[in-house]
Amino acid sequence: TIIYTSGTTGNPKGVALTHANFIATAQGARQVLGQVIDSPETRLLLFLPVAHVLARLVMHVILSGQGVLGFSPSIKNLLPDIQAFKPSVLLVVPRVLEKVYNAASSKAGGGIKGRMFAWSAKQARTYSLASEKTFGPGPFKKIRHGIADALVLKKIRSVLGPNLRYIVSGGAPLATDLAHFYAGMGITLIQGYGLSETTGPIAVQHIGKNPVGTVGLPLPGNFIKIAKDGEILVRGQSVMPGYYHLPEQTAEVMPDGKWFHTGDLGSIDRKGQLTITGRKKELIVTAGGKNVSPEILEDSLATHPLIANVIVVGDQRPFVGALFTLDADMLPDWLAKHGLPQCSPTEAAELPAVRESLEKAVERANKAVSRAESIRKFRIIDATFTVENGYVTPSMKLRRRKVLTDYAYEVDALYGGPVLAEPAKKRGLFSRLKKH
Repeated sequence: TIIYTSGTTGNPKGVALTHANFIATAQGARQVLGQVIDSPETRLLLFLPVAHVLARLVMHVILSGQGVLGFSPSIKNLLPDIQAFKPSVLLVVPRVLEKVYNAASSKAGGGIKGRMFAWSAKQARTYSLASEKTFGPGPFKKIRHGIADALVLKKIRSVLGPNLRYIVSGGAPLATDLAHFYAGMGITLIQGYGLSETTGPIAVQHIGKNPVGTVGLPLPGNFIKIAKDGEILVRGQSVMPGYYHLPEQTAEVMPDGKWFHTGDLGSIDRKGQLTITGRKKELIVTAGGKNVSPEILEDSLATHPLIANVIVVGDQRPFVGALFTLDADMLPDWLAKHGLPQCSPTEAAELPAVRESLEKAVERANKAVSRAESIRKFRIIDATFTVENGYVTPSMKLRRRKVLTDYAYEVDALYGGPVLAEPAKKRGLFSRLKKH
C-alpha cells in the first residue's frame, strides 16, 4: 500500500509499505500489548482517518483478532460516540487529551468548583509521579488522591465511558503534566513512537513499564540507535523499503540502505527506553547560536484552555517568540468564568485579562527551559487552523512550514516593539513589558 506523510515540515511523500511490514508490526504490537488490543474484552474506538498509518495498522490488528472496532466519523462527535460505544481502549493524538482536559477545567468554571478541579488535577499528577518511585505514594498522598477521585476524577472517567481502561497516545509528544494527570486518574496511559515510514509504531511502552516521558522500547524485530547529532535512527521489519518513485529522497533518509534517519531527536536511557526531545527540521537556531527545541514550550502551552494553537518561532532571530490562536469553543466559558462579557476571539485578543492569563502561561512554560530558550514575546493572531483549510493534518498536527510561510508578516511583526522582560534573577518572575 502507499500512505502519504503528513507534510508538516515539507511536501508529502508516498511511503511504500509491504504486506510484510504490516504483518511484522501487527505481530509485534500483539506481542507487547496483547491484553490491550487483542483480547475478548477489547473494544477500540477509532477516530483517526484510515488514510493515517496508525489507523490502518490498528484496523488490521483488531479485525484480525478478538476485539471489536468502532469508527467515530469526527472528533466533534467523539464524546457522544464514547458514551454509545463504551470502549475499553482509546487511540488518540495528544490534542484530543488536551481538549478533554480543557473542557473539564472550563466546565468547573470559577469559584469553589474551579479551585476544586485545580486541586484534584494537582493530586492526580502528584499521585502519578509518586507511583513511579520505588516505594510508591505514601498514606497521605493516597488519602488526598482518594478525596480528589471522589470529588472530580471519577466524574471525568465516567465521561470517557464505564469500560475505559487504556489510552494509547501517539502521533505527537504528549505534555508531561497532561500524561501524569491521566495516569493519576486511574487510566493506564501507553505512549508510542513511529512514523508513516515505520508502519506506525516502532517503539511502544509495555504494561507495567510505562514511565511518563518515554515512548517505550523497540517493537520485536526492530532496532533503534541515536546518531552523534542526536537523531533517532531505526531499522527492522517495520521500516519501509522506500518512497514511491522517489529514489533520491529514499537515499537521503536511508543512505546505507538499512538505517532509516527519522528526522527526530531523542535519547535512550539505561533501560533502553526511548525519549523524544524534538524534531531536527523544527530545531530553532537563534541569532545568538542557541539551539531551541520548540516542542518543549509548545507542549506546555497547549494545555491552556484559551490556546487553540501555538507555534514557537525564533530561527535566526534575536530571541524566541510565539504565535497564538485563541480557541473559539473554549472562549465563552473562560470569559464567563472570569466575569467578562462575551466577545469574539478577535476582540478577546485585546482584553488585558486574556493577555495576562497568557503571560502567566508563558512564565510557567519558561521555567522548563533556560533563559536563552525562554519566550520573550508572543502575539495573538486572528486565524483559525483546521484540517479543511490545510493548516492541520488529519492527526491534528500543525503544518508548521505552511503557517510560517503564510503568516510570515506576523512573525516579522513579533520582532518589533516591546518584549517580555527577562526573568528576575531572585524572584524568577518577569514584568509585563519592557522596551527592546
